Amino acid sequence: MSYPPRHPHRIRRRFLVFSAAGVLAAGTALTFAPPTAAEPATSVAYPAGASSTRYAGLAFDTCTAPPLSAIQAWNASPYRAVGVYVGGVNRTCAQPQLTASWVSSVGALKWRLLPIYKGLQPPCGARPTDAKISLNVTTARTQGTNAATDMITKAKALGMQPGSAFYNDIEHYSQTDVPCRDAVLSFVSGWTKELHRLGYVSGVYMNLNLGAKQLSDAYTSTTYARPDALWIARYDGVDSLTGWTNIADGKWASHQRAKQFQGSHNETYGGVTLNIDTNRLDTPVATLAYSYTATSTTTLNARTGPSTAYPVAKTYAPGSALKAVCQAPGSKVGTSIVWDKLSDGTYASDYYVSTPSKTTYSAPLPRCTYPYQTTAPGGVTQRTGPGSSYAAAGTLPNGALAWVYCQRPGSKVGTTSVWDRMDNGRYVSDYYVANPSNTTYSKPVPRC
Repeated sequence: MSYPPRHPHRIRRRFLVFSAAGVLAAGTALTFAPPTAAEPATSVAYPAGASSTRYAGLAFDTCTAPPLSAIQAWNASPYRAVGVYVGGVNRTCAQPQLTASWVSSVGALKWRLLPIYKGLQPPCGARPTDAKISLNVTTARTQGTNAATDMITKAKALGMQPGSAFYNDIEHYSQTDVPCRDAVLSFVSGWTKELHRLGYVSGVYMNLNLGAKQLSDAYTSTTYARPDALWIARYDGVDSLTGWTNIADGKWASHQRAKQFQGSHNETYGGVTLNIDTNRLDTPVATLAYSYTATSTTTLNARTGPSTAYPVAKTYAPGSALKAVCQAPGSKVGTSIVWDKLSDGTYASDYYVSTPSKTTYSAPLPRCTYPYQTTAPGGVTQRTGPGSSYAAAGTLPNGALAWVYCQRPGSKVGTTSVWDRMDNGRYVSDYYVANPSNTTYSKPVPRC
């Protein structure tokens, strides 16, 4: 199966920075300077039904989304994620396969999706024929905002849920043109802030030597909102997510990195040949809603949180269709402590949902998590419990994602007694996490 030839300018599209190397040596934030809710670590306003999904492993991307039959054949491959071009004025290839039905079917096959937006390009780079970002930084920021809005509209139509990560493809550009650099950074800032405002995670794709360095140089700048994930292009055949030239390992350090390490080439699995780029990911990706049914023999209660102690918000008749986005632990019902978060933000006991297991978690449903950037300049200490008296268990560097799983009270730090339990079981003070509040709990994160 052939696809249109790839072009060198697609050195290339994603700018997602995400790495599993985020836990550094134990340390402590020594000052209580107020964390910032503005640039660079802007907060994410996750709606009730949101959850983020991440993927660690090999991914491929193609100019045109392959047919479902090709994805099925490629179950024999080492890949379990595929990049798809959802939109953008400079998107190169048509996408006849990329429909809501295709997205749902690929998700049901336990593949993850890496959504890409190829919009306006740098005014001093990419292809001469590409529509370009304005050199006026105010206009450029507005263009980034508009790109985020357009991406969300298109992704929603495909069934991608709030909490998804979207990657803006910024192609190579001059590293010595200061007005061009400022325009690109302003565009990315507008993209990031608008995605955060509407409850999504921001990613960017850039060439390591022709773009990503400038983004890295602005990592702590209060002028620009910092994207959550960085995806670099560097065709050196090395799939490492650390040791990137000019980008310190402490930046985008907590499941926030991806690398496109091999460009256009053919691979064949299950008798199907595709022309692909190859990527190593440890990053946030798209969140999907998976279809199940209510298996209860009486009315199924959907609650405001993952426990029978939470109020009933909605009821479903036996056999009702349900859309689940993630799973969380909660009070035991029957043989299971697992609760399914539905796309409307309510929770149903997994014991009464037609997932494969009645005792544990079921793929492809991810765990419910809510990533926010950390704000302590020297990094925030991870602890074994919700308080400063608990043992230190590593440090999240400034700007790393705290993958928050639930919140609970603990010792007071700064203006808050709230502590965030992360999906690795460790705790960080909510005072150093860029979620909506630095004084109380932040919805939709449940209580521990």
